[in-house]
Amino acid sequence: MWFKNLQIYRLPAPWNYTPEQLEKALEPQSFVPSESNELLRQGWDAPRPNGGLVHTVNKQMLIMLGTEKKLLPASVINQVAKAKAAELEEQQGFPPGKKAMKDLKERVADELLPRAFTLRSNVWTWIDPVNGWLVVDAASPAKADDVVKLLLKAVDKMPLESLRVQKSPVAVMTGWLEADEAPYGFTIDQDTELRATGESRAAVRYVKHTLEPDDIRRHIAAGKQCTRLAMTWNDRISFVLTESLAIKGVKPLDVIKEGESPTYNDEERFDNDVVLMTGELAKMLADVVDALGGEAKA
Repeated sequence: MWFKNLQIYRLPAPWNYTPEQLEKALEPQSFVPSESNELLRQGWDAPRPNGGLVHTVNKQMLIMLGTEKKLLPASVINQVAKAKAAELEEQQGFPPGKKAMKDLKERVADELLPRAFTLRSNVWTWIDPVNGWLVVDAASPAKADDVVKLLLKAVDKMPLESLRVQKSPVAVMTGWLEADEAPYGFTIDQDTELRATGESRAAVRYVKHTLEPDDIRRHIAAGKQCTRLAMTWNDRISFVLTESLAIKGVKPLDVIKEGESPTYNDEERFDNDVVLMTGELAKMLADVVDALGGEAKA
C-alpha cells in the first residue's frame, strides 16, 4: 500500500511515544458503527483486520480514522416534505406556514435517516517517530484537519506542527521553471500550473505536455507563478508539489517495484509495502525540504 496524497506535519525527532502509549490514547475514540439516527460517526479503527489501533512495522506507525456518513440529500427531504405539505393543505384547507414547514422538514429528515445510504471512508496516517514526520493520506486539508483534531484530542500535549520551510514553494518552483533546472536529485515532469497573482487569477495548465522553456518564461514574465509542479525524485517516485506544500499524486516507479522482496501472504505484502513506502518517503521528504531552503525554525 502506498499513500497517494501527503499532507505533511512535523514532530520532534525522535518522538519518544511508544505504539503502546498511542494505542491506549486512541482507545477512548475507537470507531463504533453509527446509530440509525446519526448522520455522522468518526473514530479510530484498526489498520489491519483483527489488529490493534496502531500497526507498527520497523518502528513506523500506521493509524486509520474511520468515518460513516449517512447520505440524505436535501432534494429528497424537500420532495417528501412537499408531498406531506400537500396532504396537510388538503386536510386543513390552507398550506402550512413557514415555521410549520420547517418543523415538517425536520420530521421528514428524522424519518428518512434510518433508511439513508451509509458511506464508509478511511483516512490513513503514517507516524515516523524516528525522523519526526506525521503524514496524512488526504487530498484536501479539510480531511487532514479531521485527523489532526481528533489526534490532538486523544494525545495530551502532542508536539505536532505544520511543516514550514525557509523559502516559498511558489517562488522556488517558479525559479526552477524559469531556469529550466530542477534541484539535485529531482527532474521536472510534464504537468504544471502557472497562475497570475492579480485579480484575474488567470491560469495556464500543462497536462502531459512538454514544458518549453521559452513559453514558460513568457508566462512568468507576464506575472504568472508556478502553483503546482510535477516532479520525479531520484527516478524512484513521481509526485506533484503544490503551493501549500502538500504533495499529491504520489506514485512509486518501476525501479522500486523491481526491488520488492517475494512474499507469501497478504500480511507480509502489506508490511513489506509499509517498510518500503516509509523508508522511501522519509528520504524524499527530507530532500524536498532541503530543495526549499530547509525547515523554518520558530
